[in-house]
Amino acid sequence: MTKAELVEVVAAQSKLTKKQAAQILDSVFTNIGKAVKKDTRFSYPGFGTWSLRSRKARKIRNPQTNEMMKLKASKTVGFRPAKELKNSL
Repeated sequence: MTKAELVEVVAAQSKLTKKQAAQILDSVFTNIGKAVKKDTRFSYPGFGTWSLRSRKARKIRNPQTNEMMKLKASKTVGFRPAKELKNSL
């Protein structure tokens, strides 16, 4: 499902315009991102949990040149689905 398809479904189900639905969805996902950044975790019961994860620095190999390179430590967002979501699949 794309963002446009999600906006269309939300607009139809909530009887809002597509523009209003898009603004609401943008606000929701922006606030989820802010919550993960601030609190390192965001949980939505019955759906899942987004959490901030740290990756250690490591060595990688450039497949074109076979040269070994250092990759800096970084952060990423992980998602863990709730039990209810997993069981519904």
